[in-house]
This record gives sequence, structure tokens and C-alpha cells, in this order.
Amino acid sequence: MNSRFAVAVHILAYLEYVQGRPATSEEIATSVNTNPVVVRRLLSILRQAGLTKTQFGVGGGAFLARPGSKIALLDVYEATEENADLFSLNRLNPRTDCDVGAHLQVTLEKIFGEAEQALKQALEKVTIEEVLREAQAKSNRNKQ
Repeated sequence: MNSRFAVAVHILAYLEYVQGRPATSEEIATSVNTNPVVVRRLLSILRQAGLTKTQFGVGGGAFLARPGSKIALLDVYEATEENADLFSLNRLNPRTDCDVGAHLQVTLEKIFGEAEQALKQALEKVTIEEVLREAQAKSNRNKQ
């Protein structure tokens, strides 16, 4: 998993924060502390996944396609990590005449598959609204 997932979650949490008002890629990029081009690329991916919409023209920008309470982190993960291999084993090329190497890849694929399933189950239980709420609660505690 790369940083695209985390940045996409940040983008969606920000859009939830501005409550339906279109936000420009420049505005979002300021919050994320990244280049607006990065934000635009991710917004395109999120739009294709049905998580955001775009309003063009003056006063335009991105906004959530549905309430943050209806967007699970799993939706974001699947949109941003569509073809990613969470635990890449493609570089393993063990010797087949070795008692360990001959069966290590199959063993690791099983273990990693179970770990990825657990991750997906955890992400399915958390929404963008909950992420924003928790981030705001921590921000409020730090201000006191």
C-alpha cells in the first residue's frame, strides 16, 4: 500500500469537512500539503469510483458524491489500490530443490491473503465521517 490511500482519505475527509461546498484542488492541496496535481489525479480516481463529483466553472470544485457516513475506508482502498499487491511476492524466485524455498511462496500467499482479508474487514467498518470526527476530536483536545 502506498500513500495514495492515505491522501485519498484526507481528500475525502476534507470534502466532508466543507459540507457539500465544492472545494478546489488548490484548497485541498493546501490541507494535504501536496501539489494540486496530485490532488487532481486522485480526485479523478475517486470520481471514477463514484466517491466524488466535480462541478466545473466559476465556483466549481470537488465534493462528495454521497455522505461521508456512506463511504467506508474499504471503498477508498479499493479505488486507490485497485491493482496493488499489498504483500508483493512477485520477486520471490526460490530454488525448487530446497525444502524451504519450494513451498515458501504458497505458504506466504496463504498468510498474506488472510492478513489482507483482515485489513479489508477493518476498513469496511470505518467511514469517512468517523475519520473526520476522530481527527476533529484530537484537534480540539490539542487546542485545550
